[in-house]
Amino acid sequence: MIKVRSPGSATIINAISTGCGSAFGIQLYIDAEVQLKSGSNIKCYSDQHVDTTLMEICAKNVLKKYQIITGVEIHTMSTLPVASGLSSSSAVSNAVTMALNEALVEENGINSLLDNASILNLAVNSSLEAGVTITGAFDDASASFYGGISVTNNLKRRIIRNEKWNGQNILIYMPDKKSPTAEADVARMKLLAPWVKLAFREVLKGNIYHALTLNGLLYCSALRFNPDIALDALQAGASAAGLSGTGPSFVAIADAKISHKVVEAWDSYPGRVIETKVDNQGTQVILGE
Repeated sequence: MIKVRSPGSATIINAISTGCGSAFGIQLYIDAEVQLKSGSNIKCYSDQHVDTTLMEICAKNVLKKYQIITGVEIHTMSTLPVASGLSSSSAVSNAVTMALNEALVEENGINSLLDNASILNLAVNSSLEAGVTITGAFDDASASFYGGISVTNNLKRRIIRNEKWNGQNILIYMPDKKSPTAEADVARMKLLAPWVKLAFREVLKGNIYHALTLNGLLYCSALRFNPDIALDALQAGASAAGLSGTGPSFVAIADAKISHKVVEAWDSYPGRVIETKVDNQGTQVILGE
């Protein structure tokens, strides 16, 4: 059995309006366990009882790459909420694709046909095929795969910059609802393009807090989320706050000494608050036998 762990990510710049984006890994994870079986059936199970179509497509695409027919059993376990704007789909694609690749190489004693960049791109292809993403979410997927901050051109699938981001205390407000990316209003988001480009320039300058906040408030307006959630976090002392992905989650960056003030500011909103850190490790094998 091979087990791979893949982190979710939170948004700095949502790429839907312009094609360029940025995200950072967070310490909430999808674990994928893969075992090869006799036969040719692909069986997928999720501890969150979600649709397993994405997992099946990932498996089929890896098997097609190797031109191998085998049975596969995949189990995913998660501390990462689904349909929340925290890149759960990218984390699933990365984890399943890497785990099955490792299992095939180990079981058959062959050289891997997929390097890290190829695994990432195959995972993005699978997400697009499954219809769980609008742009392929290359920014989210690369932040999940490599960890740290990823700045990308999604249209060209090019990583402009990837770097570690240490010492950041992350707060996530999780409302009592889900918001699948594929159901978001693309036309409204594309109206934001001139201003999202300004936010992206701030990322390129290294002004991550400014970029995250501006992007988050812009997408709140397009997607009809309450900007007061971000503003309340800023008023409580957060360095940055905004909508993550296409929602419904909000992310705030706050010094550990004032995190409790942000949590208190969010107490009046229905839902829960998750405290976490930046993940700088990315997608990796955590068990192989």
